[in-house]
This record gives sequence, C-alpha cells and structure tokens, in this order.
Amino acid sequence: MSPETRIPTTHVGSLPRPQDVVDLVFAQDRGEPVDADEFDRVVGGAVADRVSLQVDAGVDWVSDGEMSKIGYATYIRHRLSGFELGDAPRATPADLDAYPGFRDRQAREGGYKYQRPICRGAITYEHADLVARDLAHLAAAIEGQPVAGAFMNAPSPGIVALFAPNEHYATLDEYLDAIGEAMKVEYEAIVAAGFTLQIDAPDLAMGRHIMYRDRSDEEFVAGVERHVQAINTALRDIPADRVRMHLCWGNYEGPHHCDIALDKIVDQVLRAKPATILFEAANPRHEHEHVAWAGARIPEDKVLVPGVIDTTTNYIEHPELVAQRIEHYTAIVGPERVMAGTDCGFGTWSGYGAVDPEICWAKLGALAEGAQIAAQRQRTVH
Repeated sequence: MSPETRIPTTHVGSLPRPQDVVDLVFAQDRGEPVDADEFDRVVGGAVADRVSLQVDAGVDWVSDGEMSKIGYATYIRHRLSGFELGDAPRATPADLDAYPGFRDRQAREGGYKYQRPICRGAITYEHADLVARDLAHLAAAIEGQPVAGAFMNAPSPGIVALFAPNEHYATLDEYLDAIGEAMKVEYEAIVAAGFTLQIDAPDLAMGRHIMYRDRSDEEFVAGVERHVQAINTALRDIPADRVRMHLCWGNYEGPHHCDIALDKIVDQVLRAKPATILFEAANPRHEHEHVAWAGARIPEDKVLVPGVIDTTTNYIEHPELVAQRIEHYTAIVGPERVMAGTDCGFGTWSGYGAVDPEICWAKLGALAEGAQIAAQRQRTVH
C-alpha cells in the first residue's frame, strides 16, 4: 500500500431531508399541484447543502441524498407508466409479525408513510425530465467540491416488484423484465451524466422475509438468481465498473431474526454485474458475516464496501471500532479493494429516519476518521 493510498469513504445514498423538502415531496406524492420552479429551488438547494455536509464530514464519494424522492423505490410511479395508487395491503416483515407487541408499538409511535403504487398497465419510462432534473442538481452541487466522485441511486427491478404489486403482467418474470427495460433508461442516464449508478437491491436479502416470507430458503435463493438476472439484463450496456449495488436486509430497528444468512445468497449476489458491492456489516445481526465473506469466492474485479456505521441507532461509533471493522475486509481482499460505507441510508423514506440529522453527520465524521486510522495502519504494515 503506497503512502498516498487512502481507504475511500462513501455511504448508501439517502440522507435526512430538510422540512421544506419533505413538505414538497409529500405534496407531490399526494398529487397536489407543486410549482416546478419552487421545487427546483428548494430541492436543488438541499442537494447543494447535503453535498457540502458530506464533504465536511470527510465523505469521498457523495450523493444527492435522494432529496427529490419520497422513497428509494416507490418514487418510480412518478416516472414510469403503468402504475396507479391502490389499497392493497402492505406486507410487513416476518420478524416484526413474530413480535406483534413491538410491531404495533413501532406503528403507533410513527413511521414512514407513502402511497402504494400498483402495476395495472404496461410499463414504459415516461418522464425522463425528472431524472434529468436530479442529475442537474447533483452536477451543480459537486462543482468545485473536493470529492472523489458522485453516485446516484436507482431501485433494482426486484425491489420495485416487492413494493409495487403486479396486477397486469401474467408472471413475475414478465413483470421483472418490464421493470428492467423501463429502468434501463434511468440507469443509463445516470451513467451518461458522468456519475456512478447505484442499484438498490434489498430484494436480494430483505425479500426473504417479505416477498418470499412463506417460501423455503431454497425457493428464495432460486428467486435471487432470477432477480440478479433481471439486474444484469438491465445493465447489459453499462460497464461493470460504473455501477455499484447495495445489498440490504431492511433498514429498520427490529428483531431481524428472520434475515437470511449471507452465506446462503453470497454466490448469487456476486454474480450480479456491478463491480462494487455495498452491504450491512455493522449492525448486531450481520457484523459477524465478515467470516462468510472470507469464505466466499469473490471475483478479483469486485470491490467491497462494508457498512461500518449502523444507520438505525444514534450511537456515534468510535473511530477505532470503525477501523477494526474495515480491517476485517482489507484482510480478505486487500485495502485497494475496500471502501468504508454505511449499513444503509439515513433517510430511506422522506421525513423519516431513526438517526437524528445532526448525529448523522457526526457518524459520517466517525466513518472518515476510522478509515484514516485503518489506512494508516495499512501503511505501517506495508
């Protein structure tokens, strides 16, 4: 490891939205008239502010914080044809249903709220102007900022299928293919704008205890194979090194005892095209799985981005703990193939986040400090 080498820092994407952004995004999601110029002014200003805060915290690879989006998957109803609002029951995670007292208390104390889209027609990408607007905001925000790069999130075909029930296509396969072909437009627009595309794919893990909750592990793993195929097909014209993918078991405080073990899905996950894989590695249910990563057959072109900061608690991790977590992975693939990240986003749904916004920035600061400690130790060793 050369004296100049650093362990880069990043995060999963979503960040706390200021209240004026939350108000606009919810109004838009309710179908109320929203002035386009006002939306651009408020959201564009929030993106610029969030990029500055990321830079101040020491984040190398920054995002727009998903400022314009009600949620990381359901925002697509504003961009794709074929979706209507409906009253289909929302599937709850099996781990929460196992503890109904905890589940109901969480619901009473408030949580994310969003309109649920249902697919009732043919899917096409109708509103490319909306992703163009997001791209323009991010480009303006990073201009002159000392960042290594910027990324923008977009959902996998499978996570769209998980949140938006299908009442139009004859089979899940047809539904996944239709979503993938439509989202291909957004995926390619992000890369064409010079940014790294991040595919958010909780369906590859969280899907086990939601979408496939009544199926066997074997059936779920077969499903993961199909979901990965849908991702790869949609990415067929994008180089692997321009894409990263986030693996997630659900960004919520809960028992998580129904989470599928990493070692059961890791082979399928590693067959996904994106060169960079972000995953949970800090929370109490998945921190131990560096052992599974050590035993996996990781292709030499893959970069690992372990979450070394938990996004569901207000503890500010000690930088030394962050460094130790990073070192589990530099020991597996070497420091040149590791970035330091977060378990998930800090604002998965607009207006909702378990972590106080001010603590969010402090946690990202601890992330950067821990990455510096880990890199210094690597330089000393080498």
